[in-house]
Parts: sequence; structure tokens; C-alpha cells
Amino acid sequence: MRVFGLVLGLGLAWAGLAWANTGGTTAPTVAAGHFASNYVAPDVSLPEGRLPLEPHLPIIRYDAAWLASQTPDVAHDADWKCLAEAVYFEARGETLKGQFAVAEVILNRVDAKDYPDTVCAVVTQGEDGPGCQFSFICDGKPEIVTEEGAYEQAGQIASLMLAGAPRGLTLGATHFHTRAVNPGWASRLPKTATIGGHIFYRE
Repeated sequence: MRVFGLVLGLGLAWAGLAWANTGGTTAPTVAAGHFASNYVAPDVSLPEGRLPLEPHLPIIRYDAAWLASQTPDVAHDADWKCLAEAVYFEARGETLKGQFAVAEVILNRVDAKDYPDTVCAVVTQGEDGPGCQFSFICDGKPEIVTEEGAYEQAGQIASLMLAGAPRGLTLGATHFHTRAVNPGWASRLPKTATIGGHIFYRE
């Protein structure tokens, strides 16, 4: 009976750990903040005995249906607008992963000591002189939204990222460029990811 009790106790403890690590409906705190309580982790089936690689982070799924189901409680303030516009103008032709990846870069810069500490300041850095950081800011074209659905999706991505969505796609990237160009800095920075039409680097 003692052995059975011990085995049962260990089994229940393991089951509790496995449940906690697969995520419930309330997400834990993460480095960039935390999800609102109405974040819904997707139902992800794992092979028996396997736990998520990063059990301390909420799971995120990069598909349109899941994205549309999220309702993060984030103010649509200046930083939200700047992040939504950056995702829209820089990456609306990319997959959802590609769009989330661009948002990651911007927020990684906000957190880095060598860059401005707000989203808008990061996005517009260099707009009045040499060193423009994001092409849509300095291409001479007005920022006019012509694809409402794509902008709505970019806004949803901005909301999730500002609410503290995990940044697991680019491994801390602070730079990216399209495959069509080869900027001078690319050769001196470690490459972290290639997602869609963009290549990502970490400073």
C-alpha cells in the first residue's frame, strides 16, 4: 500500500506539472509584460510524456483564426498605432509569422539600451536625417492604409505583442532586411532567422 501510495502521489504530481506546463486559460508573466486574462492558449497536442520546450511561456499560434479569437486589453495609443503601421507597411505581404517577427524586432529595440525606449521613437528613428531605420518612414510615400483587412490584422498583432506575447521567432533580433538587398551591417551581425522574405539579425 505504501508503494502504491507513493506511485499514485508521484503520478498526480507529474500530471499537475504537465497540465501547468501545457498552459491554461490564464497566461503567466513573461519578460515583456503579460497577456490579459482573456488570452486563450491554443489546444496543442503533444506526444505522450513530452512537455513544451518553454513551459514558462504561453503558447502562441500563428494562424488567422486564432489571431482573430484574441481580445487583449491594450489601449490603442500612439505606440500601438506606430507598431500597427510598422507591421502593415513593412510586412503586410508576409505570412503571420513574418509580421509577428517584424513586431518582435521593434520591441526588441525598445528593450535594448542602444535604441529609443518607446515604439514610436524606435520606428521613426532617423526620419529627419541619415540613418533612417525603417524603409516606409523614409521612402517619400505618404502612409495611407489601402487594405483595411490587412491593417486590422496588423493592429491585432500589435495588441498581442504589446500585451506581452512571447518573442520566440527571431531569437532577439534587432535588425532585418529583405532578401532583395544586402546592407553593409549584415556581414558583421549574427543571423538569427529567415522568415518569408526577411532575414533577421541580432546586434
